[in-house]
Parts: sequence; C-alpha cells; structure tokens
Amino acid sequence: MAASTPVVRGAAMLLSARWLVRAPVWAYRARFGALFGSRLIMLEHTGRTSGLRRFVVLEVVGHPAHDTYLVVSGFGARAQWFRNVQANPQVRLYTGSRRPVPAKARILTGSQTRVALDAYAAARPRTWGALRPVLQQTLGADLTDLPMVALDLVRRPAAAEAAQRRHVVGRRTRAREL
Repeated sequence: MAASTPVVRGAAMLLSARWLVRAPVWAYRARFGALFGSRLIMLEHTGRTSGLRRFVVLEVVGHPAHDTYLVVSGFGARAQWFRNVQANPQVRLYTGSRRPVPAKARILTGSQTRVALDAYAAARPRTWGALRPVLQQTLGADLTDLPMVALDLVRRPAAAEAAQRRHVVGRRTRAREL
C-alpha cells in the first residue's frame, strides 16, 4: 500500500463529499455532459431495493469496441451503483450531450480487470500515478480486487426503430413509441 500523504488524504476526503461527487450528475441531466468529454459517462441504473432510477457519473477506463465501455468501481464491491447493476444489469448510458441509450452491464473477471487496468495505466500513466494512491487510501486495500464492469450497448431492432415517430406537442418535440 502506498504511503499516505496529505494530498492523498485530502483527495480521499473529497471523494466522500457527496455534493461534490454528485455535481456531474446534474450537469449530465441538464444536457451539459459534453463538458466532460469522452472520459466520463453517466450510468442510469435501478435501485435494487427501491426500484427507483439512480444515476452515477463514472470514468471510462476502456473502450475496447464501439459499443462497449469499461468502468471500474472505485469504492469496490460496496459501491451502491455496483450492487444495483449486479441485481439488475439493464441500464442506460448517457455519453456527452446525447440521449440515453440502453445497455447491459456485465461484471468482468479478475484477469479481465487486471488486463484492462494495465492498459489504462499504460495509456494514462500520470493519471494512474495520481489516482492509484487515492483509491488505495479510500479503499484501504490494494487495487487488485477492484470490480470492473463492461457496459455493452443494446441495439434496438430495426422494427422498433421504424415504429418510432416524431411528433410536435406545442413547442416541444419528443419521440413516442407505438
């Protein structure tokens, strides 16, 4: 485990400030997600107990295919969003300022996670060098057990695409399913 410096302890404390961690959610919901670029996405998932919609903004640690995003649970297996997608893998993704798209969450194995984290560390050595001790301080453990999730976009069948119509209601335009 890395030595705990005042900067690392301060960064770990900031991660526990709920209002600060939740701020990007409001930006995405206001359609300002493009401000975060392609490194962040917002995940909409269903609460495993309440059944309510929940939102979390996550960093993309890998994008192995055009329809797959890899994200890691920085708070380990105890993170609420991670526990929710384990219970119900049907989610929606918000990328940039685009409309949400349906996706299916899939938990990666330990070896798949190590390969993805090694690729992330190689692609972003400075970011990983700064992030690794903060995550270790927050989790109180080594990062070899961080759970990682692949979010696979679900393509709608062509018939459903054809059935979708645009109509105008007052000044608003919205999509309606038939």
